[in-house]
Amino acid sequence: MKIYRIDMKNLTVKEDQIEKYKNLGGRALTSQVVHDEVPGHAHPLGPYNKLVFANGLLTGSGASSADRYSIGAKSPLTGGIKESNAGGISGLKLGRLGIRGLIFEGIREDFQIIHISKNGFKFDDATPILGKDLSEAAEWLREEYGKHVAVWLIGVAGEQKMNLAGIAGQDKEGHPTRYNGRGGLGAVAGSKGIKAIVLDDEGVDKSQPKDKQRFREAMKQYHTWLMETPGTAKVFPELGTSALVRTTNTLGALPTRNFSTGSFELYENISGETLRETLLERGGEGSPTHACMPGCIIRCSNVYADKAGKRVTSPLEYENIGLLGSNLGIGDLDDIAEINRLCNEFGVDTIETGGALGVLMSQNVISYGDVQGVIEALNDMKEGKPLGRIVGSGAEVVGKIYGAYRVPTAKGQTMPAYDPRGIKGLGVTYATSPMGADHTAGQTIRAQVDHHSPKDQVKTSLGAQQSAPIFDYAGLCFFSAGAIQGRWDIIADLISAYTGQEISGEFLKDMGKNILNTEHSFNKMAGFTKADDRLPEYFYHEMNEASKTVFDVPQEELESIGVEGNAR
Repeated sequence: MKIYRIDMKNLTVKEDQIEKYKNLGGRALTSQVVHDEVPGHAHPLGPYNKLVFANGLLTGSGASSADRYSIGAKSPLTGGIKESNAGGISGLKLGRLGIRGLIFEGIREDFQIIHISKNGFKFDDATPILGKDLSEAAEWLREEYGKHVAVWLIGVAGEQKMNLAGIAGQDKEGHPTRYNGRGGLGAVAGSKGIKAIVLDDEGVDKSQPKDKQRFREAMKQYHTWLMETPGTAKVFPELGTSALVRTTNTLGALPTRNFSTGSFELYENISGETLRETLLERGGEGSPTHACMPGCIIRCSNVYADKAGKRVTSPLEYENIGLLGSNLGIGDLDDIAEINRLCNEFGVDTIETGGALGVLMSQNVISYGDVQGVIEALNDMKEGKPLGRIVGSGAEVVGKIYGAYRVPTAKGQTMPAYDPRGIKGLGVTYATSPMGADHTAGQTIRAQVDHHSPKDQVKTSLGAQQSAPIFDYAGLCFFSAGAIQGRWDIIADLISAYTGQEISGEFLKDMGKNILNTEHSFNKMAGFTKADDRLPEYFYHEMNEASKTVFDVPQEELESIGVEGNAR
């Protein structure tokens, strides 16, 4: 597997020869490149930042839920290091081309389409798809380059370099709805003139494991675990991530009206159970069960259809329901689906968009529950109008412009759909992760702890933060965690058999810790200090009435998380 450097200023390509990067993948590769090659003081949208695409080591192997990839850079939203990962088919196609990573350097004013095939790299003018909704742009690319290709592309928000712009990949049906949404990476792509990357694997043979027998045996065990675990065998296929709506509402952690409380009176209307019943009743193009990646056993995604059975959007995830639904006082799945569709078409992170709109609503710029007001604000974003530019800057900037006190961010990034007073381990993750508020950086909702107590939350979060990079390194979906249960030796066997790179379960655990330390180290170079490892002030003293708690994990415990696991 090769790594290529693409100089966007001069439109040249060369193969990377740095030995240190050769055996890295996913988040390990993106974070190491950013740490080693991006100055801490670099402007995220300037010439010294780098945008890195990296497959996990198992991407393309055929193992279930193992076709994920990472994108990393210095974030324009947080000012620190950022990695965002996604599924779909784009990483799979990159792997089939024999490529582990792409490192984009430099900046340019005009936009390019980068076409990658077995014949090499080609640059084409992106003018024909500028300003278009992403579904239209993706269809144009498939018509131009072939229905078999996969793409990565940015939307109008990325073209305008907005802080909440994401990078869209494709699901297995070709829809550009699998997002590397967090951290404004779409804006970084926009600064480098990257409108789209076309991955053309025509005429390329499927890669094979280095040790086929060992790989088959390890994969059989791994797939058995997936089918024996209730979460991956039943809950996720039936309800997807939306199963969490009832759980978080019960815990008092479902963000409601700009995180003012953790319980929504209309939660049953937007629950996973209601979502499933609605889609089964409507039939047609909708489905409560969908695999974003070929061969995925878990199938946690869905396709949302309208009352006539016509596809609206995919997927409608828990985070979308929480941030675009209860957080905005909206209790209708059809309304949430339409808002989600617009976010996908314009190329924005649904979490950051929901956070920004929630702060606007708290300042009475838009009323809670005003669906039409939300749609108008999103259209303003597409057109680059003043209110749209404000929303596109993210929740932290919205709060500063309107003088808001209650802004649910950490390190400048909106919190995902879990109130940290109701699930305190996630509050620790939000405060201390080098990624800012990001549940995928250290999810604790299924940990066997009292989520309302401060006890053991730092230990729980740190363990989750150290294990999350392992999944990203391997290219595995984190939803397999419940089945794997920390039994890393089988995953190490999978990687060893597929790549020929002999590793152990202990190696993987050390890798997770090393990646986290590398990210903390970069943020320290970027100017982050202990003072940044905090939640917004109001979470410490304003009670969440649904959980009857405040965030009271001691600050000295939070500050124990950092480089080498010690206080900085």
